[in-house]
Amino acid sequence: MIALLLASAALALPQGNALADDALVRSFRQGGDVASVGVVEAGADTEIEGPQAIYSGADGEIYLLDQVNGRVLRFDPHKPAEATRSLELPGDLRPTDIVVARDTIYVWDEGPRALQATGPIDAQTRSLAVTRSVAASDEAVLSAFAQTGSQEIGEEAATRSLGAGKTLRSRQTIASHGRGQVVADVNALDKKGVSISLQIKDGAALAKLKMQVRSRIGSVELLDIDQRGRIFVLGENIPTDATDQPSTFVARYASNGALEGVYELPLDKQVALSRRFVTVSAEGDVYFLRTRKGAVDLIGVGFRPMKNGQTIDLAPPAPAIPSYALADFGKRKGATAAMRPLDRTQVVQTALQFANVRWRVNPGSYGADPDRSCSGFARIRRPGYLHGKLGQDVVGIPYCWGCHGALPRIAAEIGAGRLAGNVCTRNDPRPDVAGVDCSAFVSACWGLSTHFTTMAIPAISRELSNPWDLLPGDALNKPGSHVMLFLRFTPDRRAEVIESSTGGCNGKVCRNIYPLASLLARGYRPVRFRGLANDMSAPTPVAAVATATPMGKTKPETLDQNGAEKPAKRAVKTRTR
Repeated sequence: MIALLLASAALALPQGNALADDALVRSFRQGGDVASVGVVEAGADTEIEGPQAIYSGADGEIYLLDQVNGRVLRFDPHKPAEATRSLELPGDLRPTDIVVARDTIYVWDEGPRALQATGPIDAQTRSLAVTRSVAASDEAVLSAFAQTGSQEIGEEAATRSLGAGKTLRSRQTIASHGRGQVVADVNALDKKGVSISLQIKDGAALAKLKMQVRSRIGSVELLDIDQRGRIFVLGENIPTDATDQPSTFVARYASNGALEGVYELPLDKQVALSRRFVTVSAEGDVYFLRTRKGAVDLIGVGFRPMKNGQTIDLAPPAPAIPSYALADFGKRKGATAAMRPLDRTQVVQTALQFANVRWRVNPGSYGADPDRSCSGFARIRRPGYLHGKLGQDVVGIPYCWGCHGALPRIAAEIGAGRLAGNVCTRNDPRPDVAGVDCSAFVSACWGLSTHFTTMAIPAISRELSNPWDLLPGDALNKPGSHVMLFLRFTPDRRAEVIESSTGGCNGKVCRNIYPLASLLARGYRPVRFRGLANDMSAPTPVAAVATATPMGKTKPETLDQNGAEKPAKRAVKTRTR
């Protein structure tokens, strides 16, 4: 039997009518059958890893990316007794996002990949195959991916000043359920509000919207227009001090542009990080993906009516923020640990090197095939981005549970044939692998010779009361869970970060973009390392670093304990008789 739960409130409502309160639509247990989803429970310094994305198709069905199990689940949220169907992903894909357009499923695996289902149409399990018959992803598909930060971050973004990006991205394109392709031009009114002009692509104007929040506006994304012409826009209110709470919401507007109300998304510290956590159906239902310990839920989000022109004000006062002391971390030396003097430019350059280093996968770094399985879930030791890449070039240092060290040492070890990476976060760390986990990566970027965990980072940093004060080289830290190095605010006011992650980065160090309010609501705190030499100076423009130390060019025995190259020994002259 499929483990489904349906809230009674949802049963009583016809499609497209807003709920007064949030309602549980479906709940999946952990596992690998069609009634379950793949979930890797959190451990020390690791987030829960579960489904990364949901998308509502034109047929009203929900598509859920179950990337841990290598598949897409498909089901009708209005038919709880109907079995879930499985679409198996090609074995060489490890996607982190999904968009459905017409009869094509697009997934993001370091770029868009177009897939179509094969096999009997009424089968419970079908296969997805990369299709060559579909043209390159159009502007609407790429814009839909960009809504959640799934986008190529090119040379231009890396070479501009990292302190820039104070204006909103001006144009967005969506393939809406109700009006076809629609273009949205977003313009800032002030720090608290934006105006949004909508028009049919290459056609007539539709409406002009206004969004105003209480504190400071964050990311603004046009999500959809339903079959009744109602307009749905994702927005964020981001506080400027620690006494306020962030909020992430979907604002609904009438077809004439009048604000009708909002759907507040139920984000909190227990909700795991995911890529595409909200979707809107053709009927105007708003669904939220909630992954927590022990369960993955699809929530029908409740609607709160508002007056047209009203400021969107949702968050209650913030709870007290816990403090941390060095005594909390046992025998660690904390802030007295050895460190190299550095500035923000050095921090960012080091982070970019971890993310951008290009190396060839040798037999030793690849390991046995099949590789050793992890305990507790269907996954193997090897990070996902390395699967099938023996003898090929890859980009990025691998995620490695419990591993740490400076980049030259890691590069030398992998080049010499040590196993690359380990994503078995429910097992004990292994001594025969190389790479970095999330906190080891940030520790290395900050020049620390000691690996500081996410629980220890508060002892060597100070929390910023205003998240908008984040500068390149600062961090977003969730104690006991995960940490990301902050790179910059994007032009549309999202947070661009570099992180070492099993889920969001497919098992390596990579650059990602997240809505800032969704990170804050999940418990991430903006922090500044106390050891930066020029703490408050303006950040220096940093060029993209294409490669770091070439793999295999530096031998491990030539490095000191911090991973830096030892000085060359002077030759000793001997006398000859």
